[in-house]
Order: sequence, then C-alpha cells, then structure tokens
Amino acid sequence: MDAAVEGIALAECADVVTGVNRSGRRAAAVLKLRLLIRDGSFVDVWLSATGADYADDGEPRAQRGGLHRHDKAAEHPHVATWPKHFHNGAEAIVEESSIPDDPEAAIRYFLGLVRDQLAARRPPTPATADAQ
Repeated sequence: MDAAVEGIALAECADVVTGVNRSGRRAAAVLKLRLLIRDGSFVDVWLSATGADYADDGEPRAQRGGLHRHDKAAEHPHVATWPKHFHNGAEAIVEESSIPDDPEAAIRYFLGLVRDQLAARRPPTPATADAQ
C-alpha cells in the first residue's frame, strides 16, 4: 500500500511533490510517508500496517500558519462523517471529511487540494496578467 501511495505522489503529482521520506517501519510496511511539497511545506501520510486506516496531514505552518488534516480518529462524534473528519486550518476547526476511504484515492484527493492551494497563491505570470 505504501509503495502505491508513494508512486501516485511522485508520478501523478510531480508538479506538487518534490520528494518522499519514509519512516516508522513495522515489518515490511512503511507507516509514515513525508511528501515534500514544492513550496517547502510537507504532507505526512500515516498508514496502518494493513492500509485500512490512514491520515493525510499537511502542516504548512511555516508558510501559511495553518494545519490541514483528514483522519479517522474516533473523536469529534458531532461531525456527520464521524469518525472521518477534517481539521481545516487549525486543530480546533473540525469539519466533515469527504476524503475517499481508499488510501490511493485519498492521496489523489488530498494532493489535489494542495495543488489548488498552491495555484491560488501563485502570482500571475506575464501571459496571464496580459489576458486579464
């Protein structure tokens, strides 16, 4: 499972992900992948040994002062998608999570959000500025 998630990050999201660090091995499984993002931030992907549970955790605090995490910890029972929930910008801001249950689909979804955030912060290029 970890190899598939890493492959998706590097192959399908090369415009966003610049590298991967692996840690937390248990048997043959990598339990944490740190995806290095082109703006200097990172996304931690936590996988259970079976791949059944995961959390995608972007901590771009140095760049934007926020935290974005989808996880399935059995907390926040008031959220309609419990146990799945989304920390949107801060630990205390908890919302429903629409991230897919499959870790491979989830990494595509989460890195799509990262891609959108990076694009929103990108200054216009001369060609785009002229078109406006």
